[in-house]
Amino acid sequence: MRVELALLSVAQTFLSAVSQAFQPADRSNAVRRIPRSVSTADKNVGDTADWKVCATRLSSPIKTSCAPWCLLVSAFFSFRIRICFGFRISDFGFTPPSPFCLLPFAALLGGLDCLAEDPITVPARASSSTNSSTNSVSLIDLPTALRLAGVQNLDIQIARQRLAEARANQESAVWQFFPAITPGVSYRRHDNLIQDVDGNVIPVHKEAYAVGPYLSGQLELGDAIYRNLASRQLVKAADFALESERQTAIVAAAQGYFDLVKARSSVGVAREAVGISTNYSAQVEQAVGAGIAFKGDLLRVQVQTERDRLILRQAQEQQRVAAARLAQSLHLDPTVELVPLDDEAVPLSLIATNASLGSLVAQALVSRPELQESRALTEAARQAKKGARYGPLIPSVGAQVFAGGLGGGKEGSPSTFGESEDYLVTLGWRIGPGGLFDRGRIRAAESRYQIADLSRVKLLDEITRQVIESQTRLQSQADQMDTARRAIQAAQETLRLTQARKEFAVGVVLETIQAEQDLTRARLDFLNALAEYNKAQYALQKAIGGLSSK
Repeated sequence: MRVELALLSVAQTFLSAVSQAFQPADRSNAVRRIPRSVSTADKNVGDTADWKVCATRLSSPIKTSCAPWCLLVSAFFSFRIRICFGFRISDFGFTPPSPFCLLPFAALLGGLDCLAEDPITVPARASSSTNSSTNSVSLIDLPTALRLAGVQNLDIQIARQRLAEARANQESAVWQFFPAITPGVSYRRHDNLIQDVDGNVIPVHKEAYAVGPYLSGQLELGDAIYRNLASRQLVKAADFALESERQTAIVAAAQGYFDLVKARSSVGVAREAVGISTNYSAQVEQAVGAGIAFKGDLLRVQVQTERDRLILRQAQEQQRVAAARLAQSLHLDPTVELVPLDDEAVPLSLIATNASLGSLVAQALVSRPELQESRALTEAARQAKKGARYGPLIPSVGAQVFAGGLGGGKEGSPSTFGESEDYLVTLGWRIGPGGLFDRGRIRAAESRYQIADLSRVKLLDEITRQVIESQTRLQSQADQMDTARRAIQAAQETLRLTQARKEFAVGVVLETIQAEQDLTRARLDFLNALAEYNKAQYALQKAIGGLSSK
């Protein structure tokens, strides 16, 4: 009876497939792919497409039946399959056979598809967002980071090159006081007419040549003096700029190290939270299995566990990012993961939080290298202004000296060669552009000096603001650190009492979850406040010029 019902089901499926395959709408859809003017090969392509449409229609309903009787039917019609596909249409010019001949082929495909009841799952390629293991791990502490910051930081190296450039420019300004020496050989020949000293024009053929050193110098004495004075100030400014970059690099390295320590400590806190929630989840799961706990409580605990794992993953990400940023600041290989030697963050004591604001500002106005750099730039602009105003009043001195041999004579006469010396000294003033009465140059130099002086005053206000801001932040982070420490103590006690209530079966799951969340949040807040406190100390040290190496 079961076999008859199965055969009947297969027959109904075949009839439904055949009726769908003969619908004319599919033929029109297949014909739309063929242009109106086609060749014989193109027509065969269209016929093949029509066959594919019929095969698809026949196989789709058979696949849904999922009956192994399709294999039996396909074997029965195997001879018909060979007749339908044993030749090419283009060879005989026949029209496509009836779609009914595709029925066994579709049944075979459907039967093979039905045999694979379980779908094949292809493993997905690992996402590129997952963290790949780094090449190696390197331990680092704060003194090492500060030492490397003063040596390998790229900004410091750039500042060193700018200082070298300023010193080279100063050396070039000094060399302007010395004349240039031009050793060489000169040759001169004249043919045909020339005017003699009496005014007569006579034909002359002669030549002359000279061998020896030739000294020539044109000294703009005023410009040379003031340019040399300005270059000295520019060297001082570049030196102070180098010190400023060094302090900036030290602060960046220290703050990067503190961020790395905070990230590593946060990973430890998050890992502890995962352990607590995982342990609690196992306990609640046992209680649910024993029938003494609600399954919804287990789901709440599992949600909290997953949230703790999410926080842990985010903390690990922050640790790797902090290590890469510190490596960039120290100009190290970023593929080597830096790991701090300090297991946990501790507060530093670099400066007293109760220092008076006035003393800090006064120290900053004396010690900050940026302010000293600005003063040097202002002095350089002042010397340039004086050079534009008073430099043209100093006369320019020129000198030419030749000491060597001179030879030559008339054409056809014996050549004469002997010692020859020439001396020439000039003294003059330049009037016009670059000299006297050049008011545009004077006004431009005056404007540059005013810009430099105003920038110095602006920097004074900026340094004062930085000192006030850094001290305020330091005091605030100290208070926040104390508040977070008290919050940790309260959260720990809350978790202990909640766990005790759970042991006496009077507590609820939400209380434990809330207590664990409060403890994790309090510990993370403390780590953040501690790191910001240490960073604020270095920021205040830089603001008052306390990191100077001079």
